[in-house]
Amino acid sequence: MPTLGAFAVIFDSSGNVLLCHRTDRDMWNLPGGRVELCETPSDAVVREVLEEVGLRVRVQRLLGIYSVPRKNDLVFSFQCAPIGGVLGTSDEADRVAWFGRTSIPANTLLRHIERIEDAYALAEGACVKIQK
Repeated sequence: MPTLGAFAVIFDSSGNVLLCHRTDRDMWNLPGGRVELCETPSDAVVREVLEEVGLRVRVQRLLGIYSVPRKNDLVFSFQCAPIGGVLGTSDEADRVAWFGRTSIPANTLLRHIERIEDAYALAEGACVKIQK
């Protein structure tokens, strides 16, 4: 059985994307994580964003479903909009910041860069991809 994950692509009014810097290694990534037992992927992404960066969000749409066979992961990517909370750090994210499309840090997880690019490219609809 694959491990399910859910990650949020959150844009500000200028089109910048929110990333969080992981506390366990020097990498940036989209806020999100594992889907818990009896939880839907959309509920998981709302919970994970609140836990990691302090924002309450509303899921706007599904952006993509990504299979990562070497990790046995199936990941849902959602576009989300902030509806409250206070942006901040957590036990999982020691920094949070907004980045423009051309200023994504070099130490961002490559799979997450692909998901961000898909979000910029998909005006509507969703994609299904296999990632390395």
